[in-house]
Amino acid sequence: MASPERSGRLARVLAICLMLLPIHTLPLLAAEKVVDKPVVETSSVVKAEPQKESVVKKLVGIASYYAKKFHGRKTTSGERYHPEKMTAAHQSLPLGTRVRVKNLANDKEVTVVVNDRCRKKGIPFIDLSRAAARKLGFLGEGKAKVAIIPLTEEGS
Repeated sequence: MASPERSGRLARVLAICLMLLPIHTLPLLAAEKVVDKPVVETSSVVKAEPQKESVVKKLVGIASYYAKKFHGRKTTSGERYHPEKMTAAHQSLPLGTRVRVKNLANDKEVTVVVNDRCRKKGIPFIDLSRAAARKLGFLGEGKAKVAIIPLTEEGS
């Protein structure tokens, strides 16, 4: 059995460690960002004919990208996922929709095709292929704040 002096020292060391634990994890908590729900902005765009005006919806939220383990798996559309294709998964946009995705941090843009569904959750709201994430410049970071604009046939 340990002496009272030794067990007292162990108790003090454990108490100090428990006090330092919250300080040690503060940078981890600060790195987690609270993300608001996606914001829908609408803007009017006047086409060549002055009588016709179309409304373009712009969704602002968080994008992530597929993990390596999904390579070759079937998507909702029936295609196989390939990380070098410019594809995406979205909760509600129709399959086959072409979408322009803009990274709000660096203004880089890509055009992707929605061919899969992602989980029903507030964030992330779009999952991109690895090639799209690379072109947008957030491949190593995991997530980025983006704007997505569904493209119409005439606007593509």
